[in-house]
Amino acid sequence: MRKVGFVVWVLAVFLAFSNCLPAATTDKAKEQAPQNAGKVQPAQVAPAAPEKEGDIYKQLELFSDALSMVRSEYVDNVKSKDLIYGALKGMVQSLDKFSEFMDPESYAEMKVETEGEFGGIGIEIAIKDDILTVIAPIDDTPAYKAGLKAGDRVVKINKDITRGITLLEAVRKLRGKPGTPVTVTVLREGENKILDFTITRDVIKVKSVKNPRMVEDKIAYIKLSIFQERSAKDLEDALAELEKQGMDSLILDLRNDPGGLLNVAAEVSGKFLPTGEMIVYTKGRNNKQEMEFRVKEKKPRTDYPMVILVDGGSASASEIVAGALQDHKRAVLVGMKTFGKGSVQTVIPLSDGSAIRLTTSKYYTPNGRSIHGQGIMPDIVVELKPTKKEDLSKQSPAEVFEKLEEQPQQPSVKKEEYDNQLQSAIDVIKTMRIYK
Repeated sequence: MRKVGFVVWVLAVFLAFSNCLPAATTDKAKEQAPQNAGKVQPAQVAPAAPEKEGDIYKQLELFSDALSMVRSEYVDNVKSKDLIYGALKGMVQSLDKFSEFMDPESYAEMKVETEGEFGGIGIEIAIKDDILTVIAPIDDTPAYKAGLKAGDRVVKINKDITRGITLLEAVRKLRGKPGTPVTVTVLREGENKILDFTITRDVIKVKSVKNPRMVEDKIAYIKLSIFQERSAKDLEDALAELEKQGMDSLILDLRNDPGGLLNVAAEVSGKFLPTGEMIVYTKGRNNKQEMEFRVKEKKPRTDYPMVILVDGGSASASEIVAGALQDHKRAVLVGMKTFGKGSVQTVIPLSDGSAIRLTTSKYYTPNGRSIHGQGIMPDIVVELKPTKKEDLSKQSPAEVFEKLEEQPQQPSVKKEEYDNQLQSAIDVIKTMRIYK
């Protein structure tokens, strides 16, 4: 009798959970960054895939048997809540590297991150090839000033090995009170050596539009470091000022731009494409998760030559802009292949204060290309440094963590380097002028 009651309780828990699967929301903050989920929307009910009712009850009974066995036979006493949370964590994380279960404490911390100020170091991170990887350091943040680079494999945080770490766990370790230090140990691509960075946390405030200027006669340059609320307005102001100075062509730099808000990516793209053109669309499991974004700008700038600089640190919203302008042949892409973050995560609160972050749809460019896991190949491939590099992406996680046996080195002092990618973009603009 006791076991029957326990089975019913487990079924109730899991059936309640199954009703929380959402339709994709249009929450403009949900694509904030690979470790952010944006502002939370209430859970919506989506139809489950057809499945025989008896099958799921058999599977839940199997889970109930295993859970009952662990509770009665495991060497130590374990709380049922911890076991359920562990099962939920494993279930959600098995789906993909961006989906995650958050206990109430973790969920509360995530809301602090997305809704308030917090101390951090200013990097965008993701799990790539099962290793914690820097997508990009955000300009003018402690991580950027310390010298962290896109592609760095994070193998330790404060001497704790990151093998098997989740994104949320990594974020919690990196965040902290402003003014406190955190040591990040990385394996750097191209140098194949372990580097220690001791970085002082600070309140992260990012200026998204940076360094608008003329780089040569009438060729304007604008760096967009992240897609946040004011980015489209700040870009408009920068363009207006450069147009007053006589610009007749533009280089838009999206290198090391980890992305941000989906609606802002659409606004930025819309400044350079004809009204009504497709920018990006999403496809999910059902119709509620399908959205499309078209140009709403009444007076878009569609006439002057344009180059977009991209690299492996260009992700998410950056890839939406680059993909849209490339598909419409509005801009020439110069640099290296982009990161390949093209999925939408929705945060779904659960009844006990916990939540799941679930991948609910994927992005597609106007021509139907999937960004996710593929990235965008530039029209003209230009490496920033022509030196020979060892491809760390071909190393297994075990090989990467074996490098920890080596003595960590101090990073070299950051030097101002000749930007051959920017020079290539300038040369492309000059060629486009000739054939215009």
